[in-house]
This record gives sequence, structure tokens and C-alpha cells, in this order.
Amino acid sequence: MSRVRVLVGTRKGAFILESDGKRETWNVSGPHFAGWEIYHLKGSPADPNRIYASQSSGWYGQMIQRSDDGGKTWYQPGTPPGQPAAPGPPKAASNKFVYDASAETGKPLTTHQWYDGTQHPWEFKRVWHLEPSLTDPDEVYAGVEDAALFHSTDGGENWHELAGLRGHGTGPMWQPGAGGMCLHTIILDPRDPNRIFIAISAAGAFRTDDGGKTWKPINRGLYSQYIPDPRAEVGHCVHHVAINPSRPGVLFMQKHWDVMRSDDAGDSWHEISGDLPTDFGFVIDVHAHEPETVYVVPIKSDSEHFVPDGKLRVFRSRTGGNEWEPLTKGLPQTNCYVNVLRDAMAVDTLDQCGIYFGTSGGQVYASADAGDSWAPIVRDLPPVLSVEVQTLA
Repeated sequence: MSRVRVLVGTRKGAFILESDGKRETWNVSGPHFAGWEIYHLKGSPADPNRIYASQSSGWYGQMIQRSDDGGKTWYQPGTPPGQPAAPGPPKAASNKFVYDASAETGKPLTTHQWYDGTQHPWEFKRVWHLEPSLTDPDEVYAGVEDAALFHSTDGGENWHELAGLRGHGTGPMWQPGAGGMCLHTIILDPRDPNRIFIAISAAGAFRTDDGGKTWKPINRGLYSQYIPDPRAEVGHCVHHVAINPSRPGVLFMQKHWDVMRSDDAGDSWHEISGDLPTDFGFVIDVHAHEPETVYVVPIKSDSEHFVPDGKLRVFRSRTGGNEWEPLTKGLPQTNCYVNVLRDAMAVDTLDQCGIYFGTSGGQVYASADAGDSWAPIVRDLPPVLSVEVQTLA
């Protein structure tokens, strides 16, 4: 029988939750890296034992951790084998995230300009998202703050910036969102290894069709009323983008206000917020087997980051948007004021698709029936930053 492994990153450590295909009883491992911010964990689709983790600390900075045995032990790439992953200063040889826009573009890119005309230096602060290759466990992409895309082909030992992205002509005009200027979404097209989609807060969505050498903004149809040009080529605060792998040309987006859809690989977008109680939120995901079934968790507003009316509701559309139904069975419907962040929802690939999400209150909920009913896997963790799933044979 297949098994499921849920990877949870929190403000104070990582947790690994495992169950069989029934998804009724869960074994909890953790906290791994107790006390450290684990912003994102992601397992390799090519190797069920390989997991990458983004670990950071205000004292010691940003590190990447790697497990080759499903999370039982961890290794910091760039350090000698056997080096413990316990808290301590980062080793000089590890995690070399060096901005190098001039290497590919010939144009040094050291500052970006805010709307008020002030210049700000480009600074490396955190890895927001790790995206392993679909076919090679040693190949992995990293989206960082300040917004850039890095690539490793040796399991995280060395990193190279895909500098064509920042070197795109609009790079100096990118702005930070409320959480920073972060590259938080990376989607690898399963049908075209040269096509990658990324999203940046607050610049928008971009696509490459040549493996990262050149990029184009894909924001036509987006409208953001609080920027100087509401329909600008860049400057939109995209919160998350998702696809169903069987139909990678169809994208779904949760924006800073508005839920959007593209049917042409991002060349154009149209709104599908429909009858949602609010179209603000952070997370969006797509059913593993039904490419027209989409999930969002509406949040009250951009100033009140909690669910409306004290009710934790996942909304599902089975029609690709516009018509949404609240999913509430097993979720708290009174006095609940949690948030669900952009990387804190995931789906498994079992025949009966499972949906998982984590909250700022430290709960991780699971549905083994595509959202019809929910149950907490675990409660009272530190605030959840990310949830990812591995479906294991």
C-alpha cells in the first residue's frame, strides 16, 4: 500500500508526518532543527528519500539542509560528511548564494528602485522556496529574497544564479511586498524541461522557455489598484501560482486581491473569484487528478490576516473557478482567527486525492476525500510556514 509523508516547516523547527494510504493514523517525527525557522521543505519526485530544507536564523543566517534517508538524518551541503546539523555558525563552504546578474547578462544589477524613487541594494536574506527537479534528485532550484532564482546540480553543494531573470529589463523596478521582495513560487513544466514559471512579491509572474536564459513577464490581465499603473507589465503582488501537472498550460493564481486563471501558460489572465466571501488570500492549489478542481483559503483582508467571520473554510471550485463551495466539515467554525500562508497547502497523488494545509495557529489538517471532510493530523505546533507532500510507493 502507498504511504504519505507530509513535510511541515514552522517558525521553530520541521516536522515529518507519515501515514499509510488510509491516512487515518499518523506518526509524527520532530522537531528537526528545533528552534530554527524552517521556511520550506520539499521532497524530490525522483527519490523518495531525498528532502531539501531551508533553515535560517537571525544569528547564523541562511542554510540549506539535505536528507538522503527520508528525514532521519540531515546533512548541510558544502560541509564534510558527518558534520552534525545542530545549531551553529554556517560553514564558509556551504550555501554559496552569490548574486551574479552580470555573468549572463553583462549588466551588473546591484540596486533596485522603489516607487518613491529611492535606490535600495540587492541583499540576500532567505530561501523562500525549494523546488527539486522532476527527474534528478541532485538538481534543485531555490527562490530567494531579495528576489532571484538559483540552481544547483550537485544536491545543493554549489549554487548558480539564473541571472537572466534579474537581468530582465524590469529587474531594477521590482518592489518588496509586505513580507519582503521574495521569489516564492517555482513551477517546473513536466512536459517541457526548458519551461519554468516563477512568481515574485511584488513584481508578478514570469516564464522562461529556454531553461532560464531569458524570461518574460506574464502579467497581462492583472490589475492592482495601489500601484502607479494598475495594469503595468510588472509590479503586481502575486501570492501563489499552481497547476495540475497533466495540464501545465493552465495556471491558477491567488493574488493580493483577486483569484485568477490563465489558459495560455500565463500570456493572459482573467478573474475567477466569483462568489468567494473575499478574494484575498495566500494559498491556492489544484486537485491531483481533476485539473478543474481548485482550492483556496480566503483571508479577511490585507490588513486582517485571518479567516472571515471566525470560520476556517477551504473553498473548492469544481469548475475551474467562479463557482465556489465552502468545505467546513471537521474545521472550526467559531472563534477561529488563523492564517494559511502561501506554501502551506499541498495535495497527494493517491487515487482518492488528499488535501493538506497548516495554519498560523500550529494545526495541520488533512482531508482524505478531496476536501469533503477534514481532521487535524497534529495540533499546537509553532506557526506553520509550509506544507508539502510526498506520495511513497
